[in-house]
Amino acid sequence: MGRALASTLLKAGHEVTIWNRTPGKAGDLSARGAREASSVEEAIKASDLTITCLLDDASVRETLRPAIGKLTGRTLVNLTSGSARQARDLAGWLEKNEVRFLAGGIMAVPPAIGTDGAFILYSGPRDLFDRVAPALAPLARPHWVGEDPGFAALYDMAALSGMYGMIAGVSHAVALVQADGGDVETFTSEVLRPWMEQMLPLMFADTDPDQSNPEMQATGLETMISASDEAGVPGDLTGHLRASLWQMRRAVG
Repeated sequence: MGRALASTLLKAGHEVTIWNRTPGKAGDLSARGAREASSVEEAIKASDLTITCLLDDASVRETLRPAIGKLTGRTLVNLTSGSARQARDLAGWLEKNEVRFLAGGIMAVPPAIGTDGAFILYSGPRDLFDRVAPALAPLARPHWVGEDPGFAALYDMAALSGMYGMIAGVSHAVALVQADGGDVETFTSEVLRPWMEQMLPLMFADTDPDQSNPEMQATGLETMISASDEAGVPGDLTGHLRASLWQMRRAVG
């Protein structure tokens, strides 16, 4: 992802200084005009705006701690995935060191960076967002979600949860058809995909109570789980169904 971000900024005509925890990994970016810094401190000094995109919150802290003095009076935008609590804690630490801070959540895969469909969530001071948004815009559509520095991470994690829930459902559906001798290719192309495309808009629409009877839904989920068990599908793949069944049973009371 870091490579995609740097590449897109270069393409947009920005002067870009890069630093990677593994020296020499950014040769292609250097060939295109990026300046490779030999240290974090050198990278920070190159611009008022620093963007971090690392493995996790711990790696961000580890990387920035020795160089925190160089960030004083500058702006940091952190696009590393993490939790809302981690983002708030990081914001507090940076504020003590007089660092302007925006937290971010990237809603795109690396190949989509710089395309019309990509967007990035940002949270933190609105005036700071307004000031740096033009510089960040080439990466993806900037979308501010609030002053609370934890909101970008919160919405990012929640959206990813929704995505992985869909992936879990597809994985289980394919496993079920495969386990009971069905034609997976026909099922996915002619049944599952058009069905999911039909259902997706309804997931975000007001639902008619008559069409969402929780008792009926619970019975249907129990049937799905039983069918999966009978086909010999591993029980771990039905976690999303069991979670939905728990919700429906609560609704029934």
